[in-house]
Amino acid sequence: MNELSKNLPRDTFIHLLAIITLVVVAVGFGMAVFNYIDFYFPDPVATGYHNGRMLSSYEWPIRQAMAMLIVVFPVFFWVSRFLEKDIDKYPEKRELKIRKWLLYLTLFAAALVMIGDFVTVVNNFLRGELTTHFVLKALTIFFISGSIFYYYLIQLRDRDPVVEISNASCLPADRSAKKSKSHYGARKTVKWPDLFSWIIVMVIIATVGLGFDIIGSPFAQRSKRFDERRVSDLQTIQNYITNYWQNKEKLPTNLRDLEDPLLGVIIPVDPETGGQYEYRIIASLKFELCATFKDEVERARYSAFKVPDPFQDYSWQHNVGRVCFERTIDPDFFSK
Repeated sequence: MNELSKNLPRDTFIHLLAIITLVVVAVGFGMAVFNYIDFYFPDPVATGYHNGRMLSSYEWPIRQAMAMLIVVFPVFFWVSRFLEKDIDKYPEKRELKIRKWLLYLTLFAAALVMIGDFVTVVNNFLRGELTTHFVLKALTIFFISGSIFYYYLIQLRDRDPVVEISNASCLPADRSAKKSKSHYGARKTVKWPDLFSWIIVMVIIATVGLGFDIIGSPFAQRSKRFDERRVSDLQTIQNYITNYWQNKEKLPTNLRDLEDPLLGVIIPVDPETGGQYEYRIIASLKFELCATFKDEVERARYSAFKVPDPFQDYSWQHNVGRVCFERTIDPDFFSK
C-alpha cells in the first residue's frame, strides 16, 4: 500500500483530468452532431432561415466542436488508457474509495451536462422544432449518456467483462479440429471496455471527418476568407462611388479619383495578390466592379425550402474566377 499512497495525489489529478476532458468531449460531440442534424435537415422556420440557413451559419459551431474533439479527445483517450493500465498493474486500486468517488463524480458531471442538453432539445421541440430534429437530437443525447454511463459503470465493477475471439472460426472445420490445441484454435480474450473504447474512437473520427466534409479543409477555409474579404472590399468601393456621385453628380473616371487623404479614403486592393480591383463605367449612372474569386458562394444548399434568407446579400454571390457586379445608381434614392 505504500506504492498506492505515494501515487494517490497523481491518481487523483489524473481522474480529475479525465472528468474535465470527458465533459468537453461530450459537449463537443453533441455540438457537432446537433449542427450536422440542423445542416442536413433544415428547418424553414428556424432562426436565420434556410433557403433557409446558409452554410456560414453552421461553420463557427462546427469548427469549434471539431477543435474540441481533435484536441481534447486524444487527451481523454490517453488518460483513460493510462488509468486502465494502472488498474491492471495494481488491481487493489479498484477498491480505493477515492477512485470510486471520482468515478461517481464523473457520472454526476456527465448527467448534469446531458440533462441540460435534453432540456434544451425539449424546449426547442415545444417551440415547434421539426419532429425529425427532436428525435435525432434525443437519440444523440441517449447515445452520449448511455455510452458514458455504460463505460464507467463497467469501471466500478470488481472485474472487467471480456469477449472471447476464436481464431478457429476463420479456418475450415477439419483444419480447426486438428489444430484445436495449437495457436490456430486458440481463443483470444479481449476486455470489453477496450473494445468499446475503440468503437468510440471510430465514432469520433467519423464525426470529425463529417465536419471536414461539410465545412471543407483549412485550405478551403482560407480561400473562402479571402473571397469574403474581396466582397467586403467591393462593397466598400461601391459606397465610395455612390458618395462620389452624390457629391459631384458624376461617376469617377477611375478608382484613384476616389482617394482622399483628407477624409482618409484609401482604395482597398486584393488581399491575396495585392492587385487593383477592376472598375468600368458602362453608362452615366451604371458601372461594374470585378474581382477574381477562388471559391463559389452557395446560393442554397437545399432546394426543399424556398424561404429567402433576409440576412444573405444575394447581390454579391459569385462563382469561381473573374466575376463582375453591375450596379446602377438611382438618382432619386441617392439625391442630396
